[in-house]
Amino acid sequence: MKILMLSATFPYPPTRGGTQVRTFNLIKYLSQRHDITLITQRSPDVTDSEIEELRQAVTELVVFPRPQAAAGQSIGGKLKRFGTFLAEGTPPSVLSIYSPEIQNWVDQAVQAGKFAAVTCEHSVNEIYVKPEWRSQLRTIVNIHSSVYGTCKNQLETGTSENWLRDRLNLPLLHRYERQYCGKFSTIVATTEEDRDQLQRFSPKTPIAVIPNGVDFSAFPYRASDPGGHRLIFIGAMDNTPNIDAVCFFSQEVFPKIQALYPDVTLELVGARPVPQVQQLDDRPGITVTGKVPSMAEYLHRATVCVVPMRTGFGIKNKTLEAMAAGVPVVGSDRGLEGLAVDGENDPLTALRANQVEEYVNAISRLFENLELRGQLSKNGRSLVENTYTWEQAGQRYERAIVEG
Repeated sequence: MKILMLSATFPYPPTRGGTQVRTFNLIKYLSQRHDITLITQRSPDVTDSEIEELRQAVTELVVFPRPQAAAGQSIGGKLKRFGTFLAEGTPPSVLSIYSPEIQNWVDQAVQAGKFAAVTCEHSVNEIYVKPEWRSQLRTIVNIHSSVYGTCKNQLETGTSENWLRDRLNLPLLHRYERQYCGKFSTIVATTEEDRDQLQRFSPKTPIAVIPNGVDFSAFPYRASDPGGHRLIFIGAMDNTPNIDAVCFFSQEVFPKIQALYPDVTLELVGARPVPQVQQLDDRPGITVTGKVPSMAEYLHRATVCVVPMRTGFGIKNKTLEAMAAGVPVVGSDRGLEGLAVDGENDPLTALRANQVEEYVNAISRLFENLELRGQLSKNGRSLVENTYTWEQAGQRYERAIVEG
């Protein structure tokens, strides 16, 4: 099958972030059996060598420049963008990276009948797909997480960066997601929770739940338990949910753990730390590493991996990667979303915590109990090996594209 895949985010290298990891690994699988044309956008930090390396993974790679961020952050500019959202229904975050050149390329290709299917890798790419195309080819939107659900969750949990803006945007995002979901042959979500939300928007559209996976060559199982009192958090440090998570944990949880374990350390490992995250490096016991050559090396020397997410929907790559590496995980409901880790009939695979004292208690249990750490390490690796591989995700995505 000839498949056109649209990704506004340049999906290489797959260590850049969650969106890139998912997109690249699905491309990698599909390319074994299908002719893949990938249209993507190049941001200033993408190198020529990265473009050439990505080109080897597909039949055809078409790269367009990523539009520059909209100029001006004045009140008038913000009101104008909100007015456009209100009148036209498409959020500024989608319009800001929209490319008329890409639209023209896609329109001509579809009109010429070059492809049997077109996929949108992340919901922001939906803007290029027209409802009438459903009658002539398969159209799939791979929604990494519901924008309405995420905004709603941030308002409910008090993690919104701008409460007034998000409160005004919420009903508009509800309208937007409902409108675009209805124009696709098939919708893909990463968790049952997102599927339930999206099914309400588009009751008649088939929805496939396809979780993320792990590249085991990049996250091998660790040889031994290092012991000690070393905590780690991994993830892109310019991602809003991650920023909230590390600030919450560093400022509210970590000091209480330090009071019990004065030698405890916390490594915040991930690329592009924003100033808000960089400032945490000044706190005793906390290290902000920035980008590292191997995330697995840092995981292997940690006693416990914390995933204290308070917002952000979908299965978290960071949780799966820590489990694959054999590191015991303490995570929130958001950090463990979609994973069967502590149900009545599930092997205990991670410890759950949402409140400060719950984190302190769970981490203390693991620090003190080598046997429990070994249990979570073994069960975590088994869960990922059995359920969360890119081979399995690729097979399910292929069925969603070909069969619906």
